[in-house]
Amino acid sequence: FSPQNLDDDTVSGSNWITENNVQHFLSQTTKTTRKPYCGYAQQILSKREQVEQESLLAAIQWPKPPDGKIAFAQSTDPTHSDFVIVKPSRFFKVGDQLEVLVRMKDFQGKPKQYGGDYLQARIHSPGLKAGAAGRIVDCHNGLYKVFFTLLWPGEVKVSVSLVHPSEAIQVLLRLREERPDRVYFKSSFKSGRYSETTECNVCLPGGIPVCNFTDLYTGEPWFCYKPRKLSCASRISHAKGGYLKGLLTQEESLFFQSDVNIKRPILSSGPDSVIVKPKAFTDSSSMDRAEDRTVSPSGYYYEDQWRSRTHWIHNFNKSDDITECLQGKVIHLFGDSTIRQWFEYLTAFVPDLVEFNLGSPKNVGPFMSVDLKHNILLKFRCHGPPIRFSTVFSSELRYIANELNSIVGGRNTVVAITIWSHFSTFPVEVYIRRLRNIRRAVVQLLDRSPKTVIVIRTANVQELGPEVSLFNSDWYSFQLDSVMRKMFSGIAVHFVDAWEMSVAHYLPHNLHPNEIIVKNQIDAFLSYVCPLQT
Repeated sequence: FSPQNLDDDTVSGSNWITENNVQHFLSQTTKTTRKPYCGYAQQILSKREQVEQESLLAAIQWPKPPDGKIAFAQSTDPTHSDFVIVKPSRFFKVGDQLEVLVRMKDFQGKPKQYGGDYLQARIHSPGLKAGAAGRIVDCHNGLYKVFFTLLWPGEVKVSVSLVHPSEAIQVLLRLREERPDRVYFKSSFKSGRYSETTECNVCLPGGIPVCNFTDLYTGEPWFCYKPRKLSCASRISHAKGGYLKGLLTQEESLFFQSDVNIKRPILSSGPDSVIVKPKAFTDSSSMDRAEDRTVSPSGYYYEDQWRSRTHWIHNFNKSDDITECLQGKVIHLFGDSTIRQWFEYLTAFVPDLVEFNLGSPKNVGPFMSVDLKHNILLKFRCHGPPIRFSTVFSSELRYIANELNSIVGGRNTVVAITIWSHFSTFPVEVYIRRLRNIRRAVVQLLDRSPKTVIVIRTANVQELGPEVSLFNSDWYSFQLDSVMRKMFSGIAVHFVDAWEMSVAHYLPHNLHPNEIIVKNQIDAFLSYVCPLQT
């Protein structure tokens, strides 16, 4: 990691621009620029890690449009596109499959000849507050098949939306590889009354001395430019710096228009609903329960309550039920603001669980709530950098893997983890490394204390506009979430499928899902902690 030979990485044609005294590195697209000085380029992987990484990257490979620039008029237009329900008037009963065919067209109404569009789909019955996600299959020729499992009787409506056209996905791919600097971070250094702030990232272009804050235990890379006068050891805090503007060409920006091609509905050219009859006999258990964790869909809403198909969910509607479940336990919540919502929900809902003021910055943490009467300790701590939180003190900037290594574990220890959103601006290798470290610590914790309950909350979908899409698109989240599920399959952890719980619900998508969705996440979580004794 010696900063001396950084210049070798920068081939001719790179220029520096300065914006608010923060230096950024631009590579002119005409010249070839090797990967800048990057942590993920420096990884030394074992043979096994290398094989796993290659298979993970292969599994999330996305179909590419034909070579060459595609004009906006030839890109996917959700308004011209349509879907049809295959055999809509046939006899459907609960448990049956429903198949939908989506036909993509461009802005001139011509059928698309290639795939790669990113779609989301659900079935729902608004009167019943019921909903479930669909499974999408890209036929690579402009057609898509969507498969639904019909899980409740009544009139069931189909909704399909285009999240991004394939042409936009290519832009997102380019940004992920070429512009890991598009969200930048900063740190403050302080000694006595003198302080300085410099830019930080997983990856900083060379030519300027850097402070190497790579973690000694996990090897997670993190760098800041060296302050002019202060030492690297004087770092006091971490914060998000900002988001780069002007990332797209004029032509590329046409692929990211709110009312045109970001999360737009695709309408049916025929009926958009089917009538589902109840099952003849009342054996709901065989259909409801499927031990396979990869079952699709993993669950469904009915009367606004999430019913998992992989485990029984008990509804914790009274705060006493939660108190009884958590009595005598320590609950560690690790991750981003979407699991901080769990901390906030539990603290607000359970009267005896009182937040102890640690004097932490609002929304950042760490946070702690205590119920002395029932001996419950609930803690939240954010994951290590990259994290786009306003000021996190250096001493509180900790990696989940290291925190897990300091937990004794046992049947009264509960751990819940979510880590995804803050990694969407980086090449996937950065995320894979982070999960490898966390997974190693999880396996060791379960090895020394097999009765520890460990739950992973998946990613969720969110509201998208032209700006947000470039940093936090659902497509980025979907890719990371797929990687996470693969890496933790076969390990004794439980999943709360926040992804399907956000796709299947009738409320508008939100990075921080509405309280009713959080309540359902908590019910799923606590049902792992306190399974119903049957």
